[in-house]
Amino acid sequence: MKVVIQRVSEASVTVDQKKVADIQKGLLILVGIEEADTQDDIEWLTGKILKMRIFADENEVMNCSVQDIDGDIIVVSQFTLHASTKKGNRPSYIKAAKPEFAIPMYETFVTSLEKEFNKKVQAGIFGADMKVSLLNDGPVTILMDSKNRE
Repeated sequence: MKVVIQRVSEASVTVDQKKVADIQKGLLILVGIEEADTQDDIEWLTGKILKMRIFADENEVMNCSVQDIDGDIIVVSQFTLHASTKKGNRPSYIKAAKPEFAIPMYETFVTSLEKEFNKKVQAGIFGADMKVSLLNDGPVTILMDSKNRE
């Protein structure tokens, strides 16, 4: 699984002109799933994301996690994170998982975050044409790939 984690002051997801997710301070997480992903990838990412110290403490040092600040989370499916740009000018998405596999993995990832976070995690709608708005705070943007843990 690949994720892009953005520290935000606010973020929202709109589908068909209807807001389906809306948060204030917290994380916007874009997640791309491939066929090789497993429950272990979900558990590893969940632990890393929730403990990642990217929010400022009282001394303005990035020393707090999203849990420490009682922040919010939005998760958005993003198959384009698995784009291959090696050949030509049109990205290939051959590594991105098909919906039959990706949807349950996406839902399990959101559920895993909620369970460990003890708080509702908002989400976009898998496969929908989503409009994602955010105010990146910092900016702070972290890229993670569960296949590159070392």
